[in-house]
Amino acid sequence: MIAVSSRPAKRSWNTVSFASTLYLVPILDLLLAEIPPQWRSEVRLGLQEALVNAAKHGNKLDPSKTVLVRFSVVADQYWWVISDQGTGFKPPESCDTASLEENIACQENECGRGLYILYQVFDQVVWNGQGTELRLCKRVKGSSRLPLLP
Repeated sequence: MIAVSSRPAKRSWNTVSFASTLYLVPILDLLLAEIPPQWRSEVRLGLQEALVNAAKHGNKLDPSKTVLVRFSVVADQYWWVISDQGTGFKPPESCDTASLEENIACQENECGRGLYILYQVFDQVVWNGQGTELRLCKRVKGSSRLPLLP
């Protein structure tokens, strides 16, 4: 089941929650609805990775646990806050400066290919102290680079 809500506020946040699953197509479509077309493929890849991590690694695909996503657009910044009900993990300090090969090689240190993708796609990648909530930000206007994916 997917639940969606929105609250009118000065900074409008919408919320979607779903039982832990890897069937993410409708959720991704909803989360990408306002993203400019040239950035959708790249952001889809990043969000899919973050949602899979929450459902699979965080909630262990337990259908009784949910993944909660709050999302908002503020000017040219797109924000997602993804929370799971797992036990958490020790978030890496950074994966963005190492090469892809180095990140794949250190998967046992929680810094694998998926986390590398997050750091490449999003402008901000921040976990809470418990490693159960991930805050992502993507700036699309005035970006210093073109999209990574067509």
